[in-house]
Amino acid sequence: MKIAFYGSSLVSAYWNGAATYYRGLLRALSGKGYEITFYEPDVYDRQKNRDIDPPDWCRVVVYEGTIDALKAVAGEAASADIVVKASGVGFEDDLLLEEVLRNARAKAIKIFWDVDAPATLAELRVNPDHPLGRALPRIDLVLTYGGGDPVVSAYRSVGAAECIPVYNALDPQTHHPVPEDPRFVADLGFLGNRLPDREARVEHFFLEPASRLRDRKFLLGGSGWHDKPMSSNVNYIGHVPTRDHNAFNVTPMAVLNISRASMAETGFSPATRVFEAAGAGACLITDYWEGIDLFLKPDEEILVARDGEEVATLLAGLSRRGAQEIGERARQRVLAEHTYANRAETVDAIFRARLGARGEAAE
Repeated sequence: MKIAFYGSSLVSAYWNGAATYYRGLLRALSGKGYEITFYEPDVYDRQKNRDIDPPDWCRVVVYEGTIDALKAVAGEAASADIVVKASGVGFEDDLLLEEVLRNARAKAIKIFWDVDAPATLAELRVNPDHPLGRALPRIDLVLTYGGGDPVVSAYRSVGAAECIPVYNALDPQTHHPVPEDPRFVADLGFLGNRLPDREARVEHFFLEPASRLRDRKFLLGGSGWHDKPMSSNVNYIGHVPTRDHNAFNVTPMAVLNISRASMAETGFSPATRVFEAAGAGACLITDYWEGIDLFLKPDEEILVARDGEEVATLLAGLSRRGAQEIGERARQRVLAEHTYANRAETVDAIFRARLGARGEAAE
């Protein structure tokens, strides 16, 4: 079966938080026999900052950021059995959705795959004439990488025929334990780009605890923080390439996950960072969001803080040995239940059931 997947980028994680998700899931689907082509625009300097070569399990088509190039690649949807338009492609998203739907065959499964459902739903609520809202009657299925029942209900309320969450997970080939790296020595590390929907929470959950615990070392990685005021015990190292993420996760005593505000409010939205860190065996401290216990057990496999004061308290009471034990329990849990192979089983069943139903209807 052929999948035409239109997304932000498969070969570059530069300003592209969905890269890990796409790679893990599409590689697992390829292993189940799907023939996948991933179409991505050449925008935001992503092609200049590739962190992987085009893989052998997926054909990658990079197109210019022009309307003509967009229409050309959208025309290739006509040859696919499953056509996916993801959210946040980054160039003329509304036009791309319209062109992909226009070119897809009648019998093809047409999917909108939302990697930022809270933001998308917020747009749909304030704009009844949103292009996605108008397109939903022609879309067979909405898949999301999180959100649980709240997102499912919200999508159905705005006209989606069906919505199914397909959560982030671990790709054990990519994220796994490695030796510690002196560059990343710290008591607490946080890795994330500076975004409007995250900045206040980073101040609250990371920078404030750092100012409280001046005798502890804090490590900040990610783009955009260079002019952010921070205490002298915070070591800001800028962008951390994906090849260094495992070392970044295993070297500090603990690492911090801070959800974007919309994700935290929605709940049931574990970031890729949660599974990346757990897969490396890191001791993870996360801000609270509803649904954590569906993925990792609080206090045993993950530590949960409701504010910056609790982050400081947890860190002050944590020993290196205790952190290692928590990290190992988390690693074992995600390997057993939360890999992209697990998620691909779910997606494969969804695809085959729908294709089978269409075949029967045509007979």
